[in-house]
Amino acid sequence: MSFEKPLIRSPLRTRRWSRRAAVGLLCAALGTAAAVEPLKPVTVAKGLVNPWALAFLPDGRMLVTEKPGRLRIVDAQGRISPPLAGMLPVANVGQCGLLDVALDPKFADSRLVYWTFAEPGTGGANSTAVARGRLEGSAGSERLADVRVIFSQVPKVDSRLHCGSRIAFDRNGHLWVGLGDRFSGKDSAQTTDNHIGKVVRIANDGSTPADNPFAGPSAGKTGARPELWSIGHRNIQGLAAHPVTGELWASEHGPQGGDEINVVEGGRNYGWPLVTYGRNYGSGTAIGEEGPKPGVEMPLKHWVPVSVAPSGLAFVTSDRYPGWKGSLLVGTLRGQTLIRLTLDGRRITGEERLLMAQGHRIRDVRQGPDGWIYIVTDGSEGQVIRLER
Repeated sequence: MSFEKPLIRSPLRTRRWSRRAAVGLLCAALGTAAAVEPLKPVTVAKGLVNPWALAFLPDGRMLVTEKPGRLRIVDAQGRISPPLAGMLPVANVGQCGLLDVALDPKFADSRLVYWTFAEPGTGGANSTAVARGRLEGSAGSERLADVRVIFSQVPKVDSRLHCGSRIAFDRNGHLWVGLGDRFSGKDSAQTTDNHIGKVVRIANDGSTPADNPFAGPSAGKTGARPELWSIGHRNIQGLAAHPVTGELWASEHGPQGGDEINVVEGGRNYGWPLVTYGRNYGSGTAIGEEGPKPGVEMPLKHWVPVSVAPSGLAFVTSDRYPGWKGSLLVGTLRGQTLIRLTLDGRRITGEERLLMAQGHRIRDVRQGPDGWIYIVTDGSEGQVIRLER
């Protein structure tokens, strides 16, 4: 299911080349920094059912979502707690279910946890929603209290596909939320009267920040939803705020090819489905135009002709990985690899593919408080893995 091209061939086979030189050439071909020691995957927890995301508690334990609707705590020894009480009902259908989880930036005081999920409606319809609750109780006996939905995607649709969804916090403590186009087959991602194929920005209580690009009297007259941050997205499954600039970076699924990395700015249009490098499934025919097109933001990077299916994103700020600081890590599902992108500002200067031999569908990537990188693998026997050197 993965698609790789050979990078370096016969020169590496001769004995005149040392292993160090060979690895150096490979890194040069990938446009990455100097080679470092291989990663050592260490299984922290296993036996999770379709885990989707993780978030670190201040004591180093992890909150982990399972798509069927369970939120669990995993400790340093890999022990998995029973499902936390207090969760809301989830529509666990197709690609949808319990999705992302994130802690309030002031969690030490508020104890608030946020999560995204497919909220059930009537007649099989559902929509991606954001809920929050307060984590209460002592270690080993926690539960969620004061749980409520603070945002619900409009409209609800009868779909099992493209729920998204990730959460990232801006520097004011507001939430950015990525929302899929629900495989609607229409141009709903291009209109501002709905939340289909959008990024929204809400305050931590669900209200609308006054400085949102579609808020205010002039926007209201056009029928625009004030929660909107950006439009024209297909299926965002990775969001991360840049640790230096605070900008929102996103990974987005294309159809057949056309996966994207974007910096998502307020009020901007990211093209789907009018401008895309993706193609129709099977036939390979064009969906829209490739651009550039006035008024549409072009991706910083895209993958063609075969999708890698990008998922979680994480910026590396740790010193544990020599040469990696400032890199962007991208988990992939179809690609079954961890991609490291080297950056110069917004310019992506290189790509390195890691963990290819492991064969994992990587759903989430996070840097832990200990400086190590953690990945969540997809499937009925999902794992949390720490990447050591």
